[in-house]
Amino acid sequence: MKLITKKRASLLALSLSGLFSVSAHAHFPLMSCWLETDKVVCQAGYSDGSAAVDYNVDMFDYDDNLIAKVSTDKRSIAEFELPGTDFYLVFDAGHENPVEVDVVEISEK
Repeated sequence: MKLITKKRASLLALSLSGLFSVSAHAHFPLMSCWLETDKVVCQAGYSDGSAAVDYNVDMFDYDDNLIAKVSTDKRSIAEFELPGTDFYLVFDAGHENPVEVDVVEISEK
């Protein structure tokens, strides 16, 4: 009986160590945006420094209407025409928490 208990304890310890090593390597999405003349430019990526190529970045007005949808290019850049209304941008990489950037957080680079 002691052998079974030790075996279960070993399996539990091994399982937990695998769980913690995976979470230590997890990364989360990031996005920074700035204004350039008549457009809004955003660079999307991940906390580990990797790029986010061919991901959608959506622009919504404050009534949650989709204004524009742009895919990031090979540099992880998405560019939008500056709308005539307040807006926010969303980069949803399929992780638990999408990144949102509000117009009041954006300034010229």
